[in-house]
Amino acid sequence: MTERLTIATLGRRGDGVVDGPAFPIYVPYALPGETVEVEAVAGHPDRRRLVRVEVPSPDRIAPICPHFGVCGGCATQHLAAAPYLSWKRGLLVEALRSAGIETPVGDLVDAHGEGRRRITLHARRGTRDILQVGFAAQRAHEIVPIDRCPVTAPGLAGAIEAAWAIAETLQPLKKPLDIQVTATDAGLDVDVRGSGPLNADRARALAAVSDHHRLARLTRHGELVAQRVAPTVGIGRAVVALPPGPFLQATAAGEAQLARLVDAHVGEAKSVVDLFAGLGPFALRLAERARVRAVEIDAAAVAALAQAARTTPGLKPVTAEARDLFRRPLVAQELAKVDAVVLDPPRQGAEAQARALAASRVPLVVAVSCNSATFARDAALLIAGGYRLTDVTPVDQFRYSYHVEIVAKFVR
Repeated sequence: MTERLTIATLGRRGDGVVDGPAFPIYVPYALPGETVEVEAVAGHPDRRRLVRVEVPSPDRIAPICPHFGVCGGCATQHLAAAPYLSWKRGLLVEALRSAGIETPVGDLVDAHGEGRRRITLHARRGTRDILQVGFAAQRAHEIVPIDRCPVTAPGLAGAIEAAWAIAETLQPLKKPLDIQVTATDAGLDVDVRGSGPLNADRARALAAVSDHHRLARLTRHGELVAQRVAPTVGIGRAVVALPPGPFLQATAAGEAQLARLVDAHVGEAKSVVDLFAGLGPFALRLAERARVRAVEIDAAAVAALAQAARTTPGLKPVTAEARDLFRRPLVAQELAKVDAVVLDPPRQGAEAQARALAASRVPLVVAVSCNSATFARDAALLIAGGYRLTDVTPVDQFRYSYHVEIVAKFVR
C-alpha cells in the first residue's frame, strides 16, 4: 500500500523530511517541494521508501552513477549544485546553533579533487548463495554489486576487479570480507579483513592474485601476503611509507586544503603540538617551519611519521609518540610552553582533550573535525574555558554525502 507525501525539508542525512502527526517521516532521495509516492519500510515507522516522484523539484538533476538510489555510498547526487552547497554548509551552521554557538561560518570549500582515494568493498554471499562484491545498500546489510564508482580517484582504477578476484579466491572459506583499497603513489594497497588465518595454499593463491593485478601490497589483517613495491604517499616534502590499512583523508585535494587552512591559522607559531596526528598530514607540513610534537594512538602510524620526519631534509625537529588521548589527554602542564595546538580527532570528537585544553593556557587551538555534532560539543567546551572562536570553514571532500569537514581557529 502506498501513500502520497509532499516533502517539506532536506534532513541532515540528505533525506526528504515530512512532519508526521507523531514524529518526522524520512524519505531517502526525495527533495523539498516534491510530491512523491512512497511505501512503508518494515520495522521503521519513521521511514518510507520512494516509489515514484509525481511532481519533481526544479532542483532535481540526473545522478552521475547508475547505482545511485540503491548503493548507500551517496545521498545527494540528485540535488543541483547550488542547493547542495547551501544544505551542506547549513549542517555545520545548525550544529553550532544547537550547541548555543553563534559565529559566522565561511563558504563551503570544494575539496573533491580527482575523487576518493580509499574505499572499503564488502564481499558477502547473497541470495541463493551467490557471491556479491560492492558497497552496502542504503541503511541495510545487503551488498550492491558494482562495476564502477564515479566518485573515486583514477588511482583506484582496477580496485573493484582486484577485490572480486580476492573474494573469489577466498570464497571457499564462506566468510564475509571487508577489502580496504588505498590509492598510493606506488599503486593499490589492499588489506583484507574477515578471512581468518590462511593456510599456505590459500596465501599462495592470494599472492598470485596480487601479482596478476599488480598490487603494490596485499595484507590480511595487517599481515603481509605479497608486496611488489612499498606503498608510499607524499606529505609536503616528506615521503611516508604506509603501514597496512592506513587512515588517509578521503581525497588528496581534501588533505591539501585542510593542511592549507591549518597552516594559515597556525601562522608564525614556533612550537606546535599535533594531537591525533595520524600519519602526519599536518605535522610534516608544519615542521617545515616549526618544532612539532605529534601524538597519535596508532603505533604503526607514529612509526611511519617518525621515519618520514627523520629522512626528510630541511624539517624542524619532530617528536612522535603513541598515546591514547581519550584515556590520557595532554594536560595543562604538558602544554605550558606550546604556541599552538592542532586537534584532529576521529568522528567521536575529543571531549577529554578539549576539557584539558580549556584548562590550559595555550594561546591558539586549530581544530579539524569530520563531525559537526562532536565538533560543536568540543567547541563549546573550549569557549567555556576562555577561547574565542574566530574562524570556521566547512570543507567538502565527501561529495554527495552528508559528511562535512571543518577547520576552526580558537584564540585564548
